[in-house]
Amino acid sequence: MNASGSSLASENARASLLMTGAMACFALNDMMVKTLSASMEAPQIMALRGVIVSCLLIALGLQQGVLRPLSRLRHRAVLLRTLADILTTISYISALKHLSLGNASAIFQALPFTITIGAALFLGESVGWRRWVAIAVGFVGVLVILRPATDGFNTYAVWVLISVVFAAMRDLVTRRMPTSISSLQVATVTSIAVAITGFLMLPAVGWSPVSGASWLILLCGAFAIGAGYIMIVASMRVGDMSFVAPFRYSILIFAMALGALVFEERPDGFEILGSLIVVGSGAYTIHREGVARRAARTGSTGP
Repeated sequence: MNASGSSLASENARASLLMTGAMACFALNDMMVKTLSASMEAPQIMALRGVIVSCLLIALGLQQGVLRPLSRLRHRAVLLRTLADILTTISYISALKHLSLGNASAIFQALPFTITIGAALFLGESVGWRRWVAIAVGFVGVLVILRPATDGFNTYAVWVLISVVFAAMRDLVTRRMPTSISSLQVATVTSIAVAITGFLMLPAVGWSPVSGASWLILLCGAFAIGAGYIMIVASMRVGDMSFVAPFRYSILIFAMALGALVFEERPDGFEILGSLIVVGSGAYTIHREGVARRAARTGSTGP
């Protein structure tokens, strides 16, 4: 292996560790949100966690000097992305209270398929037949997890699917966002908007007393989601996207492990089978997208 190849392998290895670490942080945040949901409603969690995360991101942004100029944040894409992120947060947190960690995380892994469909329908991106087959197989895996025709079907799982749609909208809008707007600027304005939305919704659900333990969980959750954000951005900048992206699915391992340890959740055979189908199809979809990008760069016809 030459020096450049060795350097790329080293960068991909570091990026994969960063991505795996980010997924562990996100799974920890979900676990803490689910714990808090036993004593407070989703809007209160959004409001309090949003304030803490916003303070952390603002402090980081001031340290790095990347929060200005604020006029860039009035861009329509930023506003649309923020709205999509708010709706993603509301629907996912509302569902997480009633679902197991592993189940919610597995269903949410339909996101890559949904993004690909959205890119084909709204951005005019070319999608080959292999990816369409992988998408179809992936959604079969989601149906295996949901089992809509059985008595065990939980309608809150539909809320996770709704959050997937809004998350796909968020990520597709991000692709059209000017590069002059930094990731930290977008994350900060989104976090502030989520917090404000939570406070605006509070009159409808009421305020629950917050114990010292709950404040500690909120603080830990805020640090986890902040650390996850930093690591996921770093991973995508360091490594090759097609190599790094499949490591997103490590969140399923962390979610199922935390669910078993903290909530004594035990996934059944259908959930495990469906998760394996979703992960396999998603990883293949990401691989084919990498092939298509390389083919586009070289001017050849992508499969």
